[in-house]
Order: sequence, then C-alpha cells, then structure tokens
Amino acid sequence: MVERSTYVLFANLALILLLWKWQPMPEVVWQVEGPAAAALAVLSLVGWGIVFLSTFLINHFDLFGLKQVFDNLRQMQIEDPQFRTPFLYKFVRHPLYLGFIIAFWAAPVMTMGHLLFAVATTGYIFIGLLLEERDMVAMFGQTYVNYQRRVSMIVPTLPRE
Repeated sequence: MVERSTYVLFANLALILLLWKWQPMPEVVWQVEGPAAAALAVLSLVGWGIVFLSTFLINHFDLFGLKQVFDNLRQMQIEDPQFRTPFLYKFVRHPLYLGFIIAFWAAPVMTMGHLLFAVATTGYIFIGLLLEERDMVAMFGQTYVNYQRRVSMIVPTLPRE
C-alpha cells in the first residue's frame, strides 16, 4: 500500500543527492547550431510537455502513491485500480517515460555530464519499464496482455487491432 509512495520518496531523495553532489563534466560531445539547435530545444520542451500531460492523464495522487496512503490514513476502502488508456496511452503504453527520454536526449549541446545523465536515466527507465510491465500483467491479466499486443511500449504508433 505504501510501496509506490516509498519508492517515489527514495527515488526523489536519490535524485536530490545526485543533483547536490553532481560535478560538472563540461567536455562537449556534440553541439548543434542554427535552426537545428532551436528544433532540438523545442523537441526537449515537447518531451517535458508529454511528461506533464501524462501525469494529468492518470491521477497525480495515484501516480505518486499518495492517494493510497491518504485513503489508508482516513481508514477508507482502497479501490482496486481500473485499467484505462486515456489519450496518449492509446498510442504508447508509457508516454511518461517517452517524454523523459525525449527531454533528456534532445539537447543542442550534449556535454559528457549530460550524456552520462541521459544514459543512466534511460537505463533506469528501461529497467523500470520491464518491472512495470510485469506488474501490469499481474494486476490486469489478459486485458493488459491484449493492450501490449495493440500498443507499442515506448515508440508511439497507431494502435493495432
């Protein structure tokens, strides 16, 4: 019941520690200029927009595990999760993760530090994807398996019937 909120808490604490202790690695891996640089900057903002929108498509409080904790504290019956596929979830199973990947990689200037961060967080995301997919199948069974067959995990596509 408190697993998700505990995970989110510790993941955020780890991220805060990482940001606090981060040492710059300013060597440039790539640098794009002109209209292409502007396009990459816009693409990065689109990634952050996808992250933001994705959190609204599913309940913020459910996503971060807070609703479950508050319901427990108020001694309310915790509802079983309902399987839904609002908007972006019809085209990609994990739009939130997709948004992060776009935001992290669409960089007009990629330094060694940024590259290390992008590689590490992308790896973390894919490990999380595998675990989340397993949990979703366990929770929703054949409904989720059918969803996996119709909708791509991370690359947006038109849903297959």
